[in-house]
Amino acid sequence: MIKVIFVGLKFDYGNPSSGYSYEYINFFDTLARMDGVKATLFPFDEIMRQHGRDEMNRQLLATVDSVQPDICFFFLFTDEIKKETIRAITENGTSITLNWFADDHWRFHEFTQHWAPLFRWSVTTDREAVEKYHRIGCRNVIVSQWGFNHFLYKQLAHTQVYDVTFIGQAHSNRKKIVHALKRSGVPIECWGSGWRNGRLSQEEMVALYSKSKINLNFTESSISWRIKPMVKLLLSRRADDSLHLKTGGEMAAHFLTLLSKRRGQIKGRNFEIPGAGGFLLTQDATGLEEYFVPGRDIAVFSTVDELLEKIQHFLTHEEEREKIRQSGQERALKEHSFQCRFKSIFQKILP
Repeated sequence: MIKVIFVGLKFDYGNPSSGYSYEYINFFDTLARMDGVKATLFPFDEIMRQHGRDEMNRQLLATVDSVQPDICFFFLFTDEIKKETIRAITENGTSITLNWFADDHWRFHEFTQHWAPLFRWSVTTDREAVEKYHRIGCRNVIVSQWGFNHFLYKQLAHTQVYDVTFIGQAHSNRKKIVHALKRSGVPIECWGSGWRNGRLSQEEMVALYSKSKINLNFTESSISWRIKPMVKLLLSRRADDSLHLKTGGEMAAHFLTLLSKRRGQIKGRNFEIPGAGGFLLTQDATGLEEYFVPGRDIAVFSTVDELLEKIQHFLTHEEEREKIRQSGQERALKEHSFQCRFKSIFQKILP
C-alpha cells in the first residue's frame, strides 16, 4: 500500500463559493479511489482560512509526522506553503516530496525555478522546460501531462442537443474568435467566467461534453497585457484572498513573462472531452500528436478560417464525427486517465 498525502487546494482558487478545485476533483479524488493507494488530503486553503498561514504550515508538518507517507504530493498555488516547511519534509527523508508544476510554459522563471529545488521530484507538462530544470540543478524532473479523472468523467448523455460548445474562461482572444464564428452563422454556446451563460457545475460540464456535437478547445495561455495580469505584476494573491506586494525580483520575472512569446499549451480539456465521450475540435499545441492522432482520435485546427471550415464539415458528416469521437474516447480511457499518469510517476520515484 502506497501512502500519499496530497497537499493542494480544496476549493477553486481557494474560494469555497466557487466549488471544488481542479486539483481536488482530478488529483485527490483519483488518488483516493486508486487500488493500492491510501490517500490523505491536506487542504491548505481551507486550513489557512481557518487558522492562518503559520498554523497551517505547522499542521502540515504535524500531519506528515503522524501519517509518515511514502509520498508528499504537492500542487502549489503561490507561497502558502513556506519554503522552510517543504525543505524540512524533503530533508527528513522519510517521505518523497514531489510537486506538479502546472504552467511551466509561461511560469517557470517567475515561480518554478524558485520552488523546484526544494522538492526531491518535480513534474512538468512542458517538455521544453526540462533543460531549464537541469540548468538550476534539478535532475529529478518527470515529463507528464494533464489527464482526466475516469471515475467522474463519463459519457452521461447519448443525445446531442448542442451543435458547438466551449467551456472555459473568456480570456485572450477567445471572445473575438467566438464572435467571428457567430457572424459566420455557427450556432455556438459558451460557458465559464466572462460568458453570458456563466459557470457550470462539475456535473453539468461533464454532461455537456456528450450533449454537444462539437466541443471546442483553445490552447493559448491567459497571460496578456490586460488589467488583471498588470495587477499581478505588483501583487500576489494567496488562497485566503490576502494580497502581498511582490519583491523587485518577482516583479521583474513577471514582466519578462508578459514580454515572452506565447506558446500553445495542452489543456486538461484535451483529455476530459474525449474521456467523457465528447467529440473534440481543438486548437493545435506542441506535442499534442503524442497523445492523440489528429483526424483519427480528435480534430485539430490552427487558424480561425480552418476552425470554421472544420466546424462546417463535421456538423454535416455525422458518421465521420462519430468514428473519431469513439476512437478518442477509447484512447483516452486506455492511456490518459490521471490514474495512468500517477501509476507511471510512482513507478519512477519509488524505490
